[in-house]
Amino acid sequence: MSEIKLLITKPSEDYELLDSGEGLKLERFGLNVISRPDPQALWDKGSKNLWQKIDASFNTKWHTEKSLKGDWRINLCDNTFILKLSAFKHVGVFPEQESNWKWMDEKIRTESSIVKKEINVLNLFGYTGGATMACLKAGARVTHVDGSKSAITWAKANAEASKLAGKPVRWILDDATTFVKREIRRNVKYDAIILDPPSFGRGPKGEPWKIEKDLPGLIHLLREIVSDSPLFVLMNGYASGYSPITYENSLDWFKKTFGGVMTSGELGIEESGGERILPAGIFARWQRHV
Repeated sequence: MSEIKLLITKPSEDYELLDSGEGLKLERFGLNVISRPDPQALWDKGSKNLWQKIDASFNTKWHTEKSLKGDWRINLCDNTFILKLSAFKHVGVFPEQESNWKWMDEKIRTESSIVKKEINVLNLFGYTGGATMACLKAGARVTHVDGSKSAITWAKANAEASKLAGKPVRWILDDATTFVKREIRRNVKYDAIILDPPSFGRGPKGEPWKIEKDLPGLIHLLREIVSDSPLFVLMNGYASGYSPITYENSLDWFKKTFGGVMTSGELGIEESGGERILPAGIFARWQRHV
C-alpha cells in the first residue's frame, strides 16, 4: 500500500479560496466572488467581513448581483476556462485538480521525449475539459468522452479559448462503458487513461450510472484498451464517499501487470490565509515510471 498523500491547490492570480465554514465555501474566480455549499466545511468561518461582498451565492438556486451576468474567463495552469453559473452549484472548473493537471503534463512530456511518438490519452467523464486541455498542451492525442452534450460544447469552447482547437482531439458524446466496449471491439489502445466517475449520472440515451454498481465493471474493461506499455491511469472522486485506498485497490491490476508506482490520497484547497485546507476529493494514480 502506498503512502496517502495530500495534493494542495494554493491561491493564484485568478483563483483563491477566500474562506470556508458553517457548510459554505467562499471563492474568488477572477474578479467574481462566489459562495457555495460545501458539506466538508464543518468549522467556523474565519472572517465574517469577507462574506459581505458576494457576486453570486447558491442556495437551491443561484442568487446574483446585477454586475454578474453571462459568463466570464479565468486562467488556470496556462489554460483559459469559460465560467458560468450552471445547475447543481457548479461554475465549470475544479481548481483542486491543478496538481493532477501539472502531473499529467510532466508525465506526457517526459514520455514523448523518450519514445518519440504521440501519447494517446482517453479522458472518460471529461466534463469541461480541464484534463483534456492539460494533455493536449503537453503534446498528447486525446479522446474526450462525456454523456452530456452541453458539457462537451463547454469543453470545446474552453479548448478554443485556450488556443488548442487545432490539437488532435476527438469529442465523443457517449456513455462511458458503452464507448469503452466499442473501443475494445475496434482494438483501439490507449497509453494513458483518466476517469472522473460521478456517484450518479446518465448517458446521452438515458443510460443509468451508479458508481457502486458500474465502476468495477468499467475498470475491468479498461484493462483491455491499455497499450502494451501504458504510461498512467488516474482516477478522481468527489461525493462518492469512498476512501483513496478504495480507488488505489481498484487500480491495483495495472501495478501487478506492468510494475510501476501507485499513489493515492486527497485533493485539498488552501485558504488564502494559509491556515486551513478544505478537502475537495480523492484520487488514485498508477504510473509506469516514477
